[in-house]
Amino acid sequence: MRAVSDLLFYVILLFNSAVTLNLEAPYGERSSINDYDYAKPKACREFCKEFNKIQKRETLTPKSRIVEMMLQTPMFAYNRSEPDIFSAFRDRYDLPKEFKGPLTEYDFIVVGAGSAGSVLAARLSEGQKASVLLLEAGLGESMLTSVPTLAPLFQMTSSVWPYLMEPQPNVCLGMDNSQCFWPRGRAVGGTSVVNYMIYTRGMKEDWDRIAAKGNYGWSYADVMSYYMKSERANLREFKNSPWHSKDGELNVEDVPFRSKLSKAFLDAGKLLGNRRVDYNSPDGFGFGYIQATISRGIRMSSAKAFLHNNKKRKNLHILTNSRVTKVLIDSATKTAIGVEFQKNGQRYEIRARKEVILSAGPIESPHLLMLSGIGPRKHLESLGIEVVQDLQVGATLYDHISFAGLAFTLNTTRLTLLEKNVATLENIFQYTQFGDGPLSSLAAVETLGYIKTNISEEIGNFPDIELIGSCASLASDNGKVVAKGIRLADWLYNDVYKPIENIDSFTIILMLLHPRSKGYLKLRSRNPFEQPKLYGNYLTHPKDVATMIAAIRYILKMIDTPPFQKYGTKLHKKKFPNCKKFYFGSDGYWECAIRTITATLHHQITTCKMGPPSDPSAVVDPELRLYGINNLRVVDTSIIPNTIAAHTNGPGIMIGEKGADMVKRTWGL
Repeated sequence: MRAVSDLLFYVILLFNSAVTLNLEAPYGERSSINDYDYAKPKACREFCKEFNKIQKRETLTPKSRIVEMMLQTPMFAYNRSEPDIFSAFRDRYDLPKEFKGPLTEYDFIVVGAGSAGSVLAARLSEGQKASVLLLEAGLGESMLTSVPTLAPLFQMTSSVWPYLMEPQPNVCLGMDNSQCFWPRGRAVGGTSVVNYMIYTRGMKEDWDRIAAKGNYGWSYADVMSYYMKSERANLREFKNSPWHSKDGELNVEDVPFRSKLSKAFLDAGKLLGNRRVDYNSPDGFGFGYIQATISRGIRMSSAKAFLHNNKKRKNLHILTNSRVTKVLIDSATKTAIGVEFQKNGQRYEIRARKEVILSAGPIESPHLLMLSGIGPRKHLESLGIEVVQDLQVGATLYDHISFAGLAFTLNTTRLTLLEKNVATLENIFQYTQFGDGPLSSLAAVETLGYIKTNISEEIGNFPDIELIGSCASLASDNGKVVAKGIRLADWLYNDVYKPIENIDSFTIILMLLHPRSKGYLKLRSRNPFEQPKLYGNYLTHPKDVATMIAAIRYILKMIDTPPFQKYGTKLHKKKFPNCKKFYFGSDGYWECAIRTITATLHHQITTCKMGPPSDPSAVVDPELRLYGINNLRVVDTSIIPNTIAAHTNGPGIMIGEKGADMVKRTWGL
């Protein structure tokens, strides 16, 4: 019966998601295919033959029958050389039928169809006043990504770039090969296709501080209008709030499933002096239920929100599986004139009449700039790259790191999302028929709280930690998905978490909001198909370590309150094997634990830093134009100059909205 249930689970999810997206929407009226000037493939250059070899990755195959069945299909494998037999269950982005290929010229070329690029391309192509080419290295999103509780599964698939941080001593010690894993979305929709769907905007102080540094137009009041432009909110507590809109394309809703632990989290926070708030309002310091980018229990990626219903526009051409390798720049005039990209083993050069806009994300946008001769002079010259513009591309990188290693056990059953209680026929039909139940959970994430630890030096209600409440732990899926998704080493999982696999347990995740530690990225080589060198420099500043330890102690205070104690909540005190020399619960032990499970939350920023002309580290100006290069902008989260108290999908979409208006103003659109 279990095998039948697993198979039904797979088939129903595919069917349900395909029906939801209505893949067979009709094309518009056709015109003669001879009316257009089509781009012709160019000769393959030195690196493009290496593409398939470099893209091959080891496929992870957890033992769960549900997970194993899905991961063994080409749709989920890192190795993209196999045929995708489930391509019918991907959202398709074919050119309109009247076009037989990409044109030689477009008004705008947008590189990257992620959180920002999707909305940017949709807005620029409105009203058919301009032609837009949107290039994406990945494919349309798999229909299974629609199911929120499967989010961690997609960290192991071809829907992500499987980036690895360069080895750094004393961090990620409990990960495979002691190396930090940085998966980023590789699909139409970008990381919004694989993230945990948490919608946050950042604190008012975050954006006002950015504006105060000379970034005109980026104050909280300025960006709020763009957040609200996109939003279609359906939030029970805040249905009449002036800080939410109901007229946009991006659904922001309550998560249908809530465990009793979510209320315990909020009640415990209240007992410790925290208010219940709308954290996406100007007065957002406090606790609340998560606001999510979902629609009736189904993930709402930026592709679904902004591209799916607009992909038949004749003036919007979306090319998937298209890897941009260079921005073409006229060195005499320092003007971006087009891009070079590879698709299906063929190389193309296409021109932009107005602008080239990079929305490839905080790793690929700086990577592409440096490959194109825009970056630190000494670094580019060391690789034999002709310098077009000397800018501090990649010189600064901030990231939100988290600790999910705490585990709390309960003496009450059926309060958490144990795998054996989730993958049932009852839950499958509940989800497919009504869009709720455990399968609508954001992989057990439910609540959020902003706190200011007792070592903060900030004045006023400015948080240094985000707490994320959940109803599962690393052991709840028997180590098959979440632990594998962060590449937790087997020696650590088997010793610490395996003993509580059949016990109801949960974690509270802490996220360091404003790290003092600063990373950077560099090219590995001139080969555009090799990932850049990524240096997180995690926990190199002692204040970061101290803040995370203070957050752990705050969580333990929450657990000791009546809302949690009525369920018999206890800290799982199994020592990490590599931390045995420390007394359990001491500062030394918690620092060792943090350095063992040092996990990114995929919020890298600042690699193409925005700043005024007086800022020598700035790459783009406050209108997102490259300094020293005409007709080239960066419009994605790489431009954010300061750390912000936000998961970056929401800010990325806002930046796409704001960037589109800037471009339109420039060209009178």
